[in-house]
Amino acid sequence: MNTKYSLDEMTLDPSLRLRSAKWSDLDAVAQLIYDVCAADGDTIVALTPEELKHEWETPGFDLEWDAFLVETRDGRVVGYEEFSNEHEHVRLHTDGYVHPDFKGHGIGTILLRVIEQRAREEIALAEPDVRVSLRSTTDQRDTAGLELHKNEGYKPLRYHWRMEIVLDGPPPEPNFPEGIELRPFIKGEHDMAVWQAQNEAFRDHWGSHDEPLEEWKRSRFDDPEFDPSLWAIAWDGDEVAGVSLNRYRMGIGWIRHLAVRRPWRKRGLGEALLLHSFGEFYKRGTKTIGLGVDAQNPTGATRLYQKVGMYAASEFVTFEKELRPGHDIDEE
Repeated sequence: MNTKYSLDEMTLDPSLRLRSAKWSDLDAVAQLIYDVCAADGDTIVALTPEELKHEWETPGFDLEWDAFLVETRDGRVVGYEEFSNEHEHVRLHTDGYVHPDFKGHGIGTILLRVIEQRAREEIALAEPDVRVSLRSTTDQRDTAGLELHKNEGYKPLRYHWRMEIVLDGPPPEPNFPEGIELRPFIKGEHDMAVWQAQNEAFRDHWGSHDEPLEEWKRSRFDDPEFDPSLWAIAWDGDEVAGVSLNRYRMGIGWIRHLAVRRPWRKRGLGEALLLHSFGEFYKRGTKTIGLGVDAQNPTGATRLYQKVGMYAASEFVTFEKELRPGHDIDEE
């Protein structure tokens, strides 16, 4: 076992080895993620090597201490798990994969336990008396993954859908509210206004928190699929009323963020932005378009998506394990 963590209560099969991830593992890990998603029936949620590289380059993410893998004697990567500090060292997250051919060997269990040890180190950096938890999201079709989390003391917390639509022709023309104008996104000029609008609009969403400007820029502009011509920014005078920030993901069109600020809601702006985005992808020859959504979204997003013909292609459950009790930062 080539990590600083010890798991005396459990050992891997002698033919397997647990170690920290390295940059040279990038392609192998991306392939593993794809293979696992394919076995679950949804490769759209997989990552290309370029996208995984972008994630590994996230400020604060230390590949040596935040990512672990299990490999066979001949160097085949068959398990992977990563840790991230999602917010303020109190909302922690892990994401893990075990190759379908190697389930039942204890790989998922040992990876989840090693990540929990890593996560517990983060508690020292959290504000005192604040609840600290570790979250993990699993495809509902991954029965082994569901059982693993329950056996390790995780509880179901929230459900999410990956929704999609397959267009059989041009979508309906969008009907924008009076006074709303779409303008091309100009990087360096509109950054602040779009960032502020997205933060404000997402404050109503479960688990959301304001994203610092520099993090927002890095996440969007350094994204290997960033294409500003796919962004739809709705302006009301000099104010951003809503946005649809779009990209490609694993070969399909992807609505990464659809957001309408409160003063402009219930006027059809969200539907207009969505139909406009469908139309832009359709013009480029892309007929399959998807997005991710909280199944219990309080703003009515799921109803909107269903109204325009989208359906739930996959369902995911987010599990949570409390690492330290305290008051919840989401309720502050």
